[in-house]
Amino acid sequence: MRPARQFAAETLHAWGVTCRHDGVSLCVSELATNALLHGVPPGRGYRLRMLRYEGTVRVEVHDSGGGRPRIAGRGPGAEGGRGLLLVAAVADRWGALARVPGKVVWCEFDVGAGVTVGAGAPPGGL
Repeated sequence: MRPARQFAAETLHAWGVTCRHDGVSLCVSELATNALLHGVPPGRGYRLRMLRYEGTVRVEVHDSGGGRPRIAGRGPGAEGGRGLLLVAAVADRWGALARVPGKVVWCEFDVGAGVTVGAGAPPGGL
């Protein structure tokens, strides 16, 4: 997930966003990992997209897999399944949208005023 985290860091820097870097990086990593583990057939990739508008940074991960992301209930000592729990705890908002094929899992961070728009995908993304 290093390319995805690096893309997020470079994008935030280019936009002049000086806060929430750790949270954005964590969520980018978790959502990209989930896409690779659960959202794409073997050999396929995902698309990472970042947008900034009206004081908000939005992270979107597009994949071609089915299903609907959800926070699974886990007992003590269980391994895995905490990615969306972390996203829900760190981001200000998160959700999922259907697309054909697959879905978009997104999260948003409030970062302050200013309107800038940008988008992109890391190397190896869809």
